[in-house]
Amino acid sequence: MIVENTQIQMRKGILEYCILSIISKGETYASDIIADLKKAQMLVVEGTLYPLLTRLKNNGLLTYNWVESTSGPPRKYYVLSDEGRQVLAQLDKTWRELEFAVHTAIADRK
Repeated sequence: MIVENTQIQMRKGILEYCILSIISKGETYASDIIADLKKAQMLVVEGTLYPLLTRLKNNGLLTYNWVESTSGPPRKYYVLSDEGRQVLAQLDKTWRELEFAVHTAIADRK
């Protein structure tokens, strides 16, 4: 149980960073975000993703465009705002620092 809880918390802690990184590649539909996260073995369901996207949008990190679909209702495509790009750059720096710190801390473990 303790290991599972720690693993869940670790994944939750980097989920927003991963989502911002995925969206930074260009206009992205929610199901494409989920597919990219699953490919990276970060299993996420729509019930987790949509509230996160809403929070990121409300914090000014994302905007979205409605695009007509030939196979159903219009789709909402997300893009990073200028502020979102700035936050992502800061998170990239933080990630590199954390990666170094963790690697350094566990390097000599036997």
